[in-house]
Amino acid sequence: MTVAPADLTFVDARSARRGGLRTYIRRHPTIVVGGVLLGLMALMAILAPYLGTVDPQALSPIHRLRWPSAEHWFGTDMLGRDIYSRTVYGARISLTVGISVALSSTILGLVIGLVTGFSRWTDAIIMRIMDGLMSIPSILIAIALMALTRASLQNVVIAITVAEVPRVTRLVRSIVLTLRELPFVEAAHASGTGFFRILWRHILPNTLPPLLVQATFVAASAMIVEAILSFLGAGTPPNIPSWGNIMAEGRSLFQVAYYIVLFPGAFLSVTVLAINLLGDGLRDALDPRLARRM
Repeated sequence: MTVAPADLTFVDARSARRGGLRTYIRRHPTIVVGGVLLGLMALMAILAPYLGTVDPQALSPIHRLRWPSAEHWFGTDMLGRDIYSRTVYGARISLTVGISVALSSTILGLVIGLVTGFSRWTDAIIMRIMDGLMSIPSILIAIALMALTRASLQNVVIAITVAEVPRVTRLVRSIVLTLRELPFVEAAHASGTGFFRILWRHILPNTLPPLLVQATFVAASAMIVEAILSFLGAGTPPNIPSWGNIMAEGRSLFQVAYYIVLFPGAFLSVTVLAINLLGDGLRDALDPRLARRM
């Protein structure tokens, strides 16, 4: 029995796709591992209403401080609330904060970095402000801003974004300072191309790969800062089941019910690890020098 040429082509294409996928996994295992872990966490956050066993806000004093069991997988807190359900719903808060801060700080930092890096007269003014903000630890800036506002998820995102924008701005500015001296940008200048057209066509595309990597680290940092703020009582309201709030509530009971802190802390650690692995993998994959060696 002979195989038609079309069938051979189909088999070869399918084999090539499988071979290409195996090669990609072998070359970039951190992207695969980080992406899978992060995807599982995102799926858990999306399906929280279906994965949670009970209402995360439901009080049951008769079941207070129950250790993990078949009825309460992660145990209960001092008010009888189910730790498993609260941990599952807490993934929504952490991922929302991480993604929102990464997007907002990346967009703001990109715009400011492009302008300051390519326009010399604005660089001296704006970057001194950014240097002043960078001299203060981001957690202190976030705490100070939250002290001036009421506790809410939106204010937490704004406070962390303000703390992260200077770092993104300095990264973009350093890239732009290098790019604007290259021959293709000078040629665009000589041909009479406008300021914004040069930024859009020549500068912006070359800043996106490192900016994408930076965004992953910003997301991981934002999740940690949000947990710290909530742990200190300066983050999201106590009625919102975030990982930081859960750990804050179990802080005083750590010696008798350490599981209250253990499980949300473990989920936070795994999520931050997944984002960092994804960022490291993207950095290696987008580095042209490493790609040539591989």
